[in-house]
Amino acid sequence: IAVKAFNAHLKFFWHSFIAPIGSSDQRGRLEKFYRGQADIYDATRSGLLRGRKTMLNLSAAHLREMRASTSKKRFVWVDIGGGTGFNIEAMDKFFPISNFDAIYLVDLCEPLLEVARKRFARRGWLNVHVVCQDAANFMLPEPEWAEGCDPKGSLSFVTLSYSLSMIPNFYPVLDRISYLLSPQDGLLSVVDFYTSGRACQQSLHERAIGGPEKECGWLSRWFWQIWFDFDHISLGPQRRDYLEYKFGTIKSFNGRNRFVLPFIIRIPYYIWLGRSRSTDVSRFLHAFEVESGNTIGNTTPRSLRAAKEKDPVLPVPELEIGDSALDLGIASGKEEGSPMITIDMTPPLSSFHYQVKNPWRLPYYEQPVHKEFRTFIYSFTWVRLLFHSYDFEDPAEDMKHLNIGHDDSLFVITSAGDNALHYAIAAQPKRIHCVDINPCQGHLFELKLAAVQGLSYPEFFAMFGEGHEPNFRSLLDAKVSPLLSSICYQFWRINSHMFADSFYLSGYSGWALRLARWIFRVSGVAGDARALCEASSIREQERIWHERVRPVLLNPLVVALLKTPIFCWNALGVPMNQRKMFLDEGSAFDFLKDTLDPIASTALLRDGAYHYLLTLLGKYTQKSCPLYLTRDGFEILRANNGETMDAFRLHTDSIINVLCGLPSWSLTRAVIMDHMDWFSPTSTDLEQEVMHFYRVLAPGGFVLLRSAAKNPWYMEVFTRAGFVVSCISMRQGNKVAIDRVNMYASFWKALKM
Repeated sequence: IAVKAFNAHLKFFWHSFIAPIGSSDQRGRLEKFYRGQADIYDATRSGLLRGRKTMLNLSAAHLREMRASTSKKRFVWVDIGGGTGFNIEAMDKFFPISNFDAIYLVDLCEPLLEVARKRFARRGWLNVHVVCQDAANFMLPEPEWAEGCDPKGSLSFVTLSYSLSMIPNFYPVLDRISYLLSPQDGLLSVVDFYTSGRACQQSLHERAIGGPEKECGWLSRWFWQIWFDFDHISLGPQRRDYLEYKFGTIKSFNGRNRFVLPFIIRIPYYIWLGRSRSTDVSRFLHAFEVESGNTIGNTTPRSLRAAKEKDPVLPVPELEIGDSALDLGIASGKEEGSPMITIDMTPPLSSFHYQVKNPWRLPYYEQPVHKEFRTFIYSFTWVRLLFHSYDFEDPAEDMKHLNIGHDDSLFVITSAGDNALHYAIAAQPKRIHCVDINPCQGHLFELKLAAVQGLSYPEFFAMFGEGHEPNFRSLLDAKVSPLLSSICYQFWRINSHMFADSFYLSGYSGWALRLARWIFRVSGVAGDARALCEASSIREQERIWHERVRPVLLNPLVVALLKTPIFCWNALGVPMNQRKMFLDEGSAFDFLKDTLDPIASTALLRDGAYHYLLTLLGKYTQKSCPLYLTRDGFEILRANNGETMDAFRLHTDSIINVLCGLPSWSLTRAVIMDHMDWFSPTSTDLEQEVMHFYRVLAPGGFVLLRSAAKNPWYMEVFTRAGFVVSCISMRQGNKVAIDRVNMYASFWKALKM
């Protein structure tokens, strides 16, 4: 076996790097290049051609979703440049080949096609056909391709697996695919090597479509273009740029193939899924622009008009350039009443607009402010990232005061989305605008929404209850990906390892929880911390807390850490202004004592006080978890094809920008957590926010907010803006908690009369 493998790779090396290819036409070059290695092609390409199975898995998942409403339509797949038929055989694992009415492998290389014929004969697939034709003008024996018929929109699925870079004249090939692909449910999938142009040469819109990490360094860009050019493989940016212009992007992933020498050889490759630009995106446009005031990613339509001969506004000089390539249908505009012809020159909409199913996530362009949160990509660190992979406000207490009905429209801070999901399950309001400028919070909440629709309850609870799902990557590709935006998919594809151990114990905040566990172990109370989570009565819980856990947790070391601004910010997400607010009213020890002491007397951690149970165990239990993690809550969210979740609109922007885009009187409730604590008393931005809240709230609407201070200075700003301000609850020492979390010193309501 070892000798056979060595001989195969030796043959691959000879034909790929030493044997001359010659300079004949494309067909001749392909046959000469592959004739001597066709039989060992598949055995020697597994490490080099990465992403093929991922592309097929993603395609299968998206096809199932896209064809759910058009299952009776003829199902035809064309694999262009499919060579040995590897893709078709591999696809059977993800999407049964028998489900296709017809599959056509189109390629110019006869030696590779001979391998494909033998492969399909062994499998006995009668619906798979091998076609030796040029990709730019291939013809198929399909009913819709018969003489006198127009094959436009007749293909359901087209793949280009490491073949687009090998097609010399790729423009007519992509144009032909665009014509033949079904606009309603057609899917085009590509995996290939690439290099990108400079980011400075692309607009924000183009960079957003390409996705994160698309840009290549100058050395990588030039080296790989020159290297692959020896084999007549073109890695210039033109192919991918035209692909992303000609079609609407559904998914995009930019990877690096660490082939042979992982730290030295890193070949850029991409996986891309798209659809026809003529597909109906009106639902997404309405959700983004009409309902949410977001026009990002919708390029303003511009037209190049066919000018009249004597048009005084747009004079066009006579040019001797031959006959027009466009049949204008008018004689140089001389005929009276002739219609004006519009040529579509606009770029495609954003990838958010071409999503397969849900308009949850609103388009956004990555700005410098978003990059402040990008360390989440590597380790769930920085700026409330892990700490807010769960929420530290009590939604049950919120519901006592919100009085939400089916006609209400809410404005909430996204955070981890737990509270927003609670509101949706408990009341099913018409709209919930979730706002967070941190894109990582949007990625997390979007993943939760998609997982509700795509996973079973045990899979869902393993992921977000246990925080541990070793099959996360497989579930992401096969079940969840069609329900995610492109940028969210790429984020979780990069961070799929986060669920391998414990999602809730990662990053800086995870290290804070690990530090607490270490302190418990060193102090000999680790068992008592677990017992606190299992106590069956309030009396038992109080005893364990006061006698065993409290003396350890409220020790001088912990208090000293709370006095450190860096620890408060990185581990707990407490900004400087908020820290100053509670220190102005007492010491760090007083704040910690007043927060934690009443918890043991308020509710059992075992039976519902899940916030602190998570911090002690690093996971939830099915008896103590957020409402969305209960089976009943999960089923309510899934019911009627996720109708309850249609209320969500996820904004990746600042609060003020979102408020500016919303119409007056369009909201009835706003829940903004401790957001106002982040402002400085000298800031004018807070006054603008409060004024806009007053504008967008309908009469009778109100804002709920919490503060680390008992008497926050900014409540006077609400009063000046016209709100009627009232304190719902305020902590009084360390005896009584204001809710099951008791993290904040006061809870306020600002009512618009």
